[in-house]
Amino acid sequence: MALTHPIRRYLLLGLLGGALLLSACGSHSYRGTVLEPPSPAPDFTLTAHTGQPFRLSEQRGKVVLLFFGFTNCPDICPTALNDLAVVRRKLGADAAQVQVAFVTVDPERDTLERLQQYVRIFDKTFLGLRGTQAELSPILKAYGATAIRRDLPNSALGYTMDHSAFTYLIDQQGKWRELFNDSVSTDDMAGDIRYIVRNGVT
Repeated sequence: MALTHPIRRYLLLGLLGGALLLSACGSHSYRGTVLEPPSPAPDFTLTAHTGQPFRLSEQRGKVVLLFFGFTNCPDICPTALNDLAVVRRKLGADAAQVQVAFVTVDPERDTLERLQQYVRIFDKTFLGLRGTQAELSPILKAYGATAIRRDLPNSALGYTMDHSAFTYLIDQQGKWRELFNDSVSTDDMAGDIRYIVRNGVT
């Protein structure tokens, strides 16, 4: 089954179908939601927890795994990042060709220092990315991601962020190839990523 543009249709089909999509690229059967045809990943520049600028288009040559979340997230984000850490271990030497980037959707609370402390809990190679709300809004829109503030009047936190929970796979050429949701196992994620790392795609 091949998906067509626009980008939001990929997300909608992934949510509704949850189906296993097969790729015609070589003999590998992809386990996530495959974008057919692949789309150039929307470029952006944010600040990494290291204090250095992170520009997506400058990551060419590596597979980038992008996730939008926030450090006060009670379950979805830590589960996703833990899974990505497991995936990196499963990849072995191939993990050197993969960069995980965690983009906070809560810049009001997630300082660079807090992001650094948070992502290093899972893997020291992970990057936490931050921008102003004005910088984040067009990025979220470009990737079809959602992040909505919800007040918690009876909680010490004050508010939480309701957000979508996809991992976006961007290949070595900067093309958006695949979406993973939480139903894809770490073995299957590692298999797809390993295939792209070793074989590349055109």
